[in-house]
Amino acid sequence: MAKGLTAEDLRTEPEDVLVAKLKEAKEELFNLRFQAATGQLESHGRLRTVKREIARIYTVMRERELGIVTVAEDAAEDNE
Repeated sequence: MAKGLTAEDLRTEPEDVLVAKLKEAKEELFNLRFQAATGQLESHGRLRTVKREIARIYTVMRERELGIVTVAEDAAEDNE
């Protein structure tokens, strides 16, 4: 998963890319939790980062669902 994932970057992505990134982040979180449980985790800060990335993806998806922000609006703002 890309580090430094921002909501602005996510808002420009199509829905299928968001779903793929969400799946990837959830798999990474599972692996990190498994490593933490077995004592093999070196970077506990990565757990927090991945959780926040998942929350950002869910937020962008929910904004689209509610019609707060759409991909077309973001593309128009970027062109200005």
